[in-house]
Amino acid sequence: MSKPLVSVIIPAHDEASYIGNCLRALLASTPGTYRAEVVVVANACTDSTVMVAQGFAEAARAQGWAFAVIETEAPGKLNALNLGETKAKGDVLVYLDADVIVSRPLLGQLAEALKGQVPRYASGRPEVAQAQSGFTRAYARIWQRLPFVTQGVPGFGVFAMNMAGRARWGAWPEIISDDTFARLHFAPEERELVSARYSWPMVEGFINLVKVRKRQDDGVDEIAACYPELLKNDEIKPPNTLEVLRFGFSDPLGLVSYLMVKLAVKSGLVESTSAWARGR
Repeated sequence: MSKPLVSVIIPAHDEASYIGNCLRALLASTPGTYRAEVVVVANACTDSTVMVAQGFAEAARAQGWAFAVIETEAPGKLNALNLGETKAKGDVLVYLDADVIVSRPLLGQLAEALKGQVPRYASGRPEVAQAQSGFTRAYARIWQRLPFVTQGVPGFGVFAMNMAGRARWGAWPEIISDDTFARLHFAPEERELVSARYSWPMVEGFINLVKVRKRQDDGVDEIAACYPELLKNDEIKPPNTLEVLRFGFSDPLGLVSYLMVKLAVKSGLVESTSAWARGR
């Protein structure tokens, strides 16, 4: 039996400062019973993302991996995912953010978890990268203890599915939260959390955290409004106020940071936006 092909699709908009480390870690993946290809989709880039990504083509091919960089002037992550899928030929599809650092075993464990013809979804165990901002570090300490992060299969930053699972919907719609949309197409028992870890960065500083938290909340609300049938697969409930306060007993500064962001979002400090902007 031939080894399954794993297609890693990386949407990248102005990621020149991050995609090098992302690809370097990916290409260091532990070899296993799988073949791999990488498809980078550089969407509406104004920096050197394409050049940096293309610089890894030779190394990828030297280890037997197919490697492609698709350039498009059309902005948008979902458009990038759709374009990437037209190039991908894999039995397993891995969707990887360009600023995420995977551990060496992750790709192989995802390939193993998703083999077969039964629809399956999988991801690894997230670790929030050390932030530069003291405020972000404090906020992250509480955020990492939330049920969404500690229970189930979160999937933010990197998630994967086999082709039987991907067949559950057509083209990616123009939505805010692609990871939530994908995850909720699978019942909890169809998702697998593998043991391998990956590093996921948080944005830096209070205002950027408020913007991202607002966008995350908008993304969840959008799915509830447009795809209410998916909510039956959402088994993780947000913590109530008492639970959050319990988190903060051992970390008062973290609790204050978390509550400041949460209250700022509710107060309307930041307006809704469909555009993604990274804050570092």
